[in-house]
Amino acid sequence: MTPTIEWTSIILAIIGMVSGWVTWWLDRRRHQQEVEGLKADNRQKDMNLSVDYVKEWRAYIAEPLQREVGELRDEVKQLRNAIQRIDRCPHRDHCPVYDGLRQQAKSDD
Repeated sequence: MTPTIEWTSIILAIIGMVSGWVTWWLDRRRHQQEVEGLKADNRQKDMNLSVDYVKEWRAYIAEPLQREVGELRDEVKQLRNAIQRIDRCPHRDHCPVYDGLRQQAKSDD
């Protein structure tokens, strides 16, 4: 009776070890999948934050600057046209604006 008990104990020990190893292996895989899922969620959240940041940057910084630059270009264009028309103006000799521009140009040099 003793040899049967020993073989049974050995077989039960081997079955216990194998089942423990299989359980550990399956739990490890499930844990790795959960970790990868969390990493993917974090990457998605980072991407969403980046997209939101870019949208806000465009809305609050880039678009207003583009509008302002466009307005400044229009104003410079108008000023350039006005300065070019001064030469054809019959009142340019007594024009205070033209005199101011000349004085400013001389002081800038």
